[in-house]
Amino acid sequence: MEMATKRKIGILTGGGDVPGLNSVIKGVTYRATEVNMEVLGFRRGWEGLTHLNLEDEASKSNYLLPLDRTNTRRIDRDGGTMLHSSRTNPAKMRKVASFLNAENFPSQQITKKGETFTAYDVSKHVIKNLETLGVDTLVAIGGDDTLSYAQKLHAQGFKVVCVPKTMDNDVRNTEYCIGFSTAIGRAHDAIQRQRTTVGSHERVGVFRIFGRDAGYTALYTAYVTSIRCGIPEHKFNAGKMIELLAADKKNNPSKYALVVLSEGAEWEGYKVVEYGEMDDYGHKKKMNVGEAFADELRKNAKLESIVSDLTYDLRGGSPDFTDKVVATTFGNMAFDAILEGKSGLMAAINNGRYAMVEIPDPALGPRHVDVDTMYNVERYRPSYHNKAGMPIFLANA
Repeated sequence: MEMATKRKIGILTGGGDVPGLNSVIKGVTYRATEVNMEVLGFRRGWEGLTHLNLEDEASKSNYLLPLDRTNTRRIDRDGGTMLHSSRTNPAKMRKVASFLNAENFPSQQITKKGETFTAYDVSKHVIKNLETLGVDTLVAIGGDDTLSYAQKLHAQGFKVVCVPKTMDNDVRNTEYCIGFSTAIGRAHDAIQRQRTTVGSHERVGVFRIFGRDAGYTALYTAYVTSIRCGIPEHKFNAGKMIELLAADKKNNPSKYALVVLSEGAEWEGYKVVEYGEMDDYGHKKKMNVGEAFADELRKNAKLESIVSDLTYDLRGGSPDFTDKVVATTFGNMAFDAILEGKSGLMAAINNGRYAMVEIPDPALGPRHVDVDTMYNVERYRPSYHNKAGMPIFLANA
């Protein structure tokens, strides 16, 4: 009698790292070992499948990492991801791996942000690697970019279950993404610490924070620190913001004021400046909007400022309780879905409750702040009224 093949789960993390990723990896691995399933980690996100050459031992050593209870035992105590990450998009690769012939893959000309380039879809290589390795279902942990390709893989018939993570908290179909609570907590602590320095010099503290397309991180940081904020969803008037900050400074016994700006925030007459090479998802790095606004303060109101970049520092270190409990739960929910043979689903929180939902439609783009209910456009502050009945994170999916 022929023995049944042992089921194998693949797992990867894509995009920027956040605290809590390792808790998902550990949760899936521990549950899998309980039922004698194998878990295979792919290193460096989708690159672990686009650049994996199964005929090359060095490539396999670089991109494949079998996971078990021994090598995942303590990983949930640390931030980052033990599987490492990248911003690779297998459907739109600007350069394929050197051992592959680009002519064997579908391509298209893409023009984005004034740049035209050829993009290759190496999905058939990705699926071939997964099938050759005997992977039954892939767990993809990431933000809207990573999940957009996961949805494509599911549409092509390969089983995928997802877990949302991003400090921006802007993945659709969920009210919460892993990494958000730790980021807000660290931003809060950094701003509270820096009040002493900003106040000692009687200046305006300008804080830049993550939020390329959505303002959740800036908005919620402002919510818990009671300061002004600028978000990508609403272009503010620079003159009015400066007047408000000048008034805050004048009325403050310590003669200082604070404002937090999303990295993608803009004001009337100003557009975020980008630089560097575009990644596979069409993103470039953004110039520091905090420095640009500090120039406005100096030129238009002779207000001296202290600019602080609250970005990458929020990624590091271990997760807080909220991120740890959500990440652990999301990992276990993903595994439950695998046991049930499901695909195309993502762990989520809806109406304050855990739920398995469809992977978001990439065509819809990121989730945005509802300006009408969450942002006071007159005072450039979060809206604090009418919160009764709202879920704990104050916004519906």
